[in-house]
Amino acid sequence: MFGAIALAVCALMTGCQTDSSFDDRPVPQKRNEPLTNTNVIALREGDVVRMTFPGAPSLNMSQQIRRDGLISLPLGGEIKAAGLTTAELEKELSDRYASQLLSKEVSVTIESSAFPVFVTGAVLHPGKITSDHPLTALEAIMEAGGVDYSKANLKSVSVVRQENGRAVTFKLNLKLPLEGKPNEPFYLKPSDIVFVPERFAWF
Repeated sequence: MFGAIALAVCALMTGCQTDSSFDDRPVPQKRNEPLTNTNVIALREGDVVRMTFPGAPSLNMSQQIRRDGLISLPLGGEIKAAGLTTAELEKELSDRYASQLLSKEVSVTIESSAFPVFVTGAVLHPGKITSDHPLTALEAIMEAGGVDYSKANLKSVSVVRQENGRAVTFKLNLKLPLEGKPNEPFYLKPSDIVFVPERFAWF
């Protein structure tokens, strides 16, 4: 696991680098609200989804997506759910149960979800963090025990993200929010790697 992290961190030096544009970030969400934003993150293994059929209440159910990405449906066999948005899964269910529904309306919501991110560099407890709610880069660092202030360079924190088969690096200045200055939070996606570099020391 940590070997993969080390390889990804190396991409900070050689991979594609972008500015800290936030167009593709998940929308912030309150922790007590159901995770219903279909554009944030596709369904993943381990997610628990609630499927509601207004035209056939007997079919209402909650299912956890298995490690193979499938869910089992009563009278409907199995269906691949991982990788779909909730809207896409709603369409799949509507098609699968079409002959049994008075109304083709189907609702899918995420009851619980957990995703991993990785924090490394000048933090007190580097490693994997699992979150069940939207998480910012700064929050992930705090979950990792915070930074080593004698070494950390918070002005140049990097987030490495895999997009379309390549590593993309976002540069963040996380010293601004810690100083109470205006700064838009950067929300993480599953398997993002947060790297806190050390300051250069002159002897």
